[in-house]
Amino acid sequence: MNKRCRILATLGVLAAARAGAGDLVVAVHDVRSGEGQVKLMLFDREEGFRKEDKARQVLALPAAPGTVKGLFPNLPAGRYAVIAYHDENGNGKLDLRFGMFPIEGHGLSNNPKLSGPPKFKDAVFEVTETNHQADIRLDY
Repeated sequence: MNKRCRILATLGVLAAARAGAGDLVVAVHDVRSGEGQVKLMLFDREEGFRKEDKARQVLALPAAPGTVKGLFPNLPAGRYAVIAYHDENGNGKLDLRFGMFPIEGHGLSNNPKLSGPPKFKDAVFEVTETNHQADIRLDY
């Protein structure tokens, strides 16, 4: 590798480091029991939103009455949305009535009032180089 290529590669690494990363703390409020887990699904795009296997990252935290906090460390600056749900029965999914109405606690970043399925645009927020906290209130 010649000297010019090494310099360009070094500048690219430095630029990426300056783009920075921030930690995202998600506080899930109004958890009604210590049964099961609280799941957090982090999305960075609209495509696949609401599908756990399409999430950028998923956290499964032990449930506790009140507030449960999760951490997504070192996220690149960008737009994100979080879906939280309380998997009380521990079956690994958000249980639905008639295939469309949640029967376990659920919520979104920004706590939007919804009529119909949640959308990425309703829950999206910016993470910059600094730390960010998202507060989500569960609805049972």
